[in-house]
Amino acid sequence: MQFCRYDLRTTDAEAARAFYAEVLGLEFGTTSPEDPSPLAVWPLHEQARARGASPHWLGQIGVADVDAIVGDLVTRGSERLGPTLRAADGTAFAILRDPFGAVVAVRATTRRPHRVPVVWHQLHTRDLEGSWAAYSEVFGWAHTETIDVPDPPGGYRMFGWDGSGKSVGSMGGTASAPGVHAHWLFFFPVAGIDQRVIQVRSRGGRVGSPVVLPSGDRLVPCEDPQGAAFGLYQRA
Repeated sequence: MQFCRYDLRTTDAEAARAFYAEVLGLEFGTTSPEDPSPLAVWPLHEQARARGASPHWLGQIGVADVDAIVGDLVTRGSERLGPTLRAADGTAFAILRDPFGAVVAVRATTRRPHRVPVVWHQLHTRDLEGSWAAYSEVFGWAHTETIDVPDPPGGYRMFGWDGSGKSVGSMGGTASAPGVHAHWLFFFPVAGIDQRVIQVRSRGGRVGSPVVLPSGDRLVPCEDPQGAAFGLYQRA
């Protein structure tokens, strides 16, 4: 089981479409049931905004049985954020807050995306061991390696969707630091990452501190002009 869809929930959908098209060349899908795009953009619901939600990317993990997975996650301490819903094509999905505060969704599909727009999935969590236990046991993800650093405690736990040994993301206890909230951060592939950083800034976005993985791959966390966090990823 793996992430199969990425929804941008924002306060200005048209401005967001233009920003991501210019900076990353992303094309968002439509509401058509025949549209296979794994990317969508939606207005952030007023009720969510009233509860303090800010613009964000919501990742959806493809599962065979939404109700069974939701039940498992809830017994582990997750919170349902509303009932199970139906997409335009009739597909069931549900949104939850995991036991340590990160919002994630599960979607009834076992079909992998035709094209995968995200190359790295980073979980900022308050509890590395607890998060790893929940996601690995429920979704079958495999530990690939650990990057040992003094901060955050426990380093970064890198993982893959299966036992192939290929890393697709990492988890770290970074949400325990001041100013960092629990969330999934999704990185999009780019070439010429330094030029993309300039574009993000010139179009009203914000750029964080770059990170270099042991492989030499470079990651730069960013925020779009509406405040949704995303990342740039350049392979070595």
